[in-house]
Amino acid sequence: MNAMNSILSKAKTEKNGLAGIALDSYGSTDDSVAFVHKDSLSENHPPSPGDLHAAEQGIYFRDGHRRIDFVLVFEEEDPGSKKSKKKKKKAVESGEVKEKSPEEKNDQYRKKFLNNLRKAGCEMEEEISSTGKKTITYIKVFASWDVLCYYAEELNFRAPLQAHPNPSENWSAKLLESLHIPNMMDQEVPNKPLDYYTCVFKKSKLDKFLGSENRDTFFSNTQRHRIVYEILATTPYGKRKRAEIGIDRLIDEGAFQAAYPLHDGSWKKPSHSLPAEQLNRRQVLYDYWARWGCWYKYQPLDHIREYFGEKIGIYFAWLGLYTANLIPAAGVGLLVFLYGVVTMGTNVPAREVCNSGGDFVMCPLCDENIGCAYWNLSDTCTQAKIAYLFDHPGTVFFAIFMSFWAVTFLEYWKRKNASLAHHWDVMDFEEEEERPRPQFAAMAPSMEKNPVTGIKEPHFPDEDRFKRMMAGAVIIIFMMVMVLIFVLGVIMYRVLISIPLFQSVMFRAQASNIANMSGACVNLILIMASGIVYQKIAEKLTEWEMHRTQTEHEDSYTFKVFIFQFVNFYSSIFYIAFFKGRFVGYPGHYNRFFGLRNEACGQGGCLVELAQQLAVIMIGKQVINNAQEIIVPKIKNYLQRREVAKGMEKSTEPARWEEDYQLIENEGLFEEYLEMVIQFGFITIFVAAFPLAPLFALLNNWVEIRLDAHKFVCEVRRSVSERAQDIGVWFNILDALVQLAVISNAFIIAVTSEFLPRLLYKYEKNWNLDGYVNFTLAYSPPGSMSQECRYKEFRDRDGSFSLFYWRLLAIRLGFVILFEHVVFFISRLIDIMVPDIPESLEIKIKRERYLAKQALQDQEHIMEAMKEEKQAMVGGLAGVGEEDEGGDDDYAVTTQGRKAATTRMDAGNVYLSVPTADV
Repeated sequence: MNAMNSILSKAKTEKNGLAGIALDSYGSTDDSVAFVHKDSLSENHPPSPGDLHAAEQGIYFRDGHRRIDFVLVFEEEDPGSKKSKKKKKKAVESGEVKEKSPEEKNDQYRKKFLNNLRKAGCEMEEEISSTGKKTITYIKVFASWDVLCYYAEELNFRAPLQAHPNPSENWSAKLLESLHIPNMMDQEVPNKPLDYYTCVFKKSKLDKFLGSENRDTFFSNTQRHRIVYEILATTPYGKRKRAEIGIDRLIDEGAFQAAYPLHDGSWKKPSHSLPAEQLNRRQVLYDYWARWGCWYKYQPLDHIREYFGEKIGIYFAWLGLYTANLIPAAGVGLLVFLYGVVTMGTNVPAREVCNSGGDFVMCPLCDENIGCAYWNLSDTCTQAKIAYLFDHPGTVFFAIFMSFWAVTFLEYWKRKNASLAHHWDVMDFEEEEERPRPQFAAMAPSMEKNPVTGIKEPHFPDEDRFKRMMAGAVIIIFMMVMVLIFVLGVIMYRVLISIPLFQSVMFRAQASNIANMSGACVNLILIMASGIVYQKIAEKLTEWEMHRTQTEHEDSYTFKVFIFQFVNFYSSIFYIAFFKGRFVGYPGHYNRFFGLRNEACGQGGCLVELAQQLAVIMIGKQVINNAQEIIVPKIKNYLQRREVAKGMEKSTEPARWEEDYQLIENEGLFEEYLEMVIQFGFITIFVAAFPLAPLFALLNNWVEIRLDAHKFVCEVRRSVSERAQDIGVWFNILDALVQLAVISNAFIIAVTSEFLPRLLYKYEKNWNLDGYVNFTLAYSPPGSMSQECRYKEFRDRDGSFSLFYWRLLAIRLGFVILFEHVVFFISRLIDIMVPDIPESLEIKIKRERYLAKQALQDQEHIMEAMKEEKQAMVGGLAGVGEEDEGGDDDYAVTTQGRKAATTRMDAGNVYLSVPTADV
């Protein structure tokens, strides 16, 4: 039976029916709907001592009984203020009095919206704060028991059935314990969240759920927040055709300034000594996670998930595992770099360059007619030594190592994610439980039956969505073309800036370095600026496409932004790695673009330039992002607090809702994921050119975890808890980056590096590389230049490619094919050998399917089983009956321990899953 119809029938038959809930259809925006009696909304329950303490902190209504589930805030200018009088005078003079002002429209929207909230069963209480120039109104929102039950069924919430111990083990702790080494990373975090067997909530089976006798605490705070946000997001304030629906649109219109759930008190510890068990959850998170002193401790993932929800919990679990896996990568990369430092003195080609004196007169790096001079190869001695640090046999090994590292990391994340999803009750969330987005439900043009559930849901035609997505794709392509134009502009900048530098005797030796570094800085500024603009465009496009679920919406938005940012961040690096210096030509026959000679690699070669570009963009981006995360929130926080606190009495301590309004808005996880995935691309796709990239990533991530933790706990308003099964489309992007990294590193080693030319020279000419530098330098064709000079190419006197060049080309192609086949083959073996779901978890899931069938039976089946047992005992079959009774007793609902498990009911079967180790 349709869940909505069952609610309707219960509302008609039960005495205490649902109060004030629209019962006609999900997501309705019609004001003329039926409501049941409202008397039951005033039911209050006596608070516990802990609740009274919380009421003093301002998270309860004035009666001290009803907990504040959400706070809406709007600001109005004081009628007597100068600004308000000026606006009225201006309106009168311009003759705009007849039309409603924006303030009057917003007031009308608010009244209608709040009235509809009351009809939807929400109880509200107002608090007004005047600052002299404006009045701030805080509307506290509370959802009653019947409202919670109704929406809990609609949103497929899960409720606890049986308690189970909460595991808290991990592999590193076990390893250190087995080796008898003290574990400095371990810490005992107080008030560990309990853990339950759960199943989909049904009000008709309320008595079967654990804790159902206490209506105040049966639904967690995060569940209450989700329910109230669902109501706020689907409540209309105007006409549906104009999409005048939901609190988010009202905030955009300026009718409200903010809407947020409250934090659980202050994050600061009280001045007097207090046992750790009596700290609120926010204080626990700060003291055991967000403090800088906790940088080496395990993250309390269960506490994070309990306070912020599964989505944020999974992000920090992924970030923690990624950072931990960077430790071996950073260590190996540092050893490879140190190997280059130690063996630098044995580098024969660099020694030949430094000792060449005036033996090798090189052709000008730009046209002679504009003043560029000939130069000696010995001038590039320093660059030749530095180039060896990033271009020696160890970098080939490191590129192979990082390819296997990336595959292994993703495989172990799949295992960790499966364990967490099972532990946190979200294994089947996307397939079976995820509801339509509130914004989608409110704006969808029709209602159609879901082919899976058979329930009518908001519907948007796939054909219309496809057309909109195609239109959005055109805009994305246009923006990517703009990025390529920016890259071309940076190339032109480097060419133009290098000309006067080469003409100068003072800067000639460092001309290429100055041009490259300044060009990289200009490129970084363009990258950061264009990224901000595009994200705004992508957000509007994704909203316009009308995706059904939040997961689909976020995946579409993520894909758009990442495709753009991929081109934005990596296009200039790809150009240097694979194209720069390939199409220059040779003396007398140089290729030109817009009248300028095509850009050639600097004196140290393209690999040094690639390392420079990577260092500037990667490290520069990390520094800018971290500075933004440290400085910008503090500035915003200061301005917000200053604005809100104007006119308030300094002696008056602000209430909880006022404290939280002074915090800045929570902007979600998208920027955090994007930053880390872009970083992942840097340390995998181009790692052959910059072995220190994993080390810089590791240092950044240690800071990033603390910054993000401090931001969520202390600096931003509490976000509405969201459920999530995994990291979404980000995993597919990471997997694609790993595949691309194998091919990219193969080409960097084969084409950009000197590894293969040196190897072939060793085999054919001289194993000690004596004379290698002279061999790699071609002579300018006779009459092409004012004097004979050398340039770096494998060409004959007439400018045609030498036989060595063609043999080298064949070896390069063969190396690329061999490298990627071997790495892909071994990566596939790793994928097969490491199962996505741990074997122990599979056994638990199968075991719990059996347990669930025993634990969740309808009352009629239980009575029938008891009757059969009694008959069997009378007939001499008491042994069988006793065995069945023992099976029931084993799965009786208890109140000890805890277990956050997943359960789903499908075709009469109930499935549960047991959590594995915490991180």
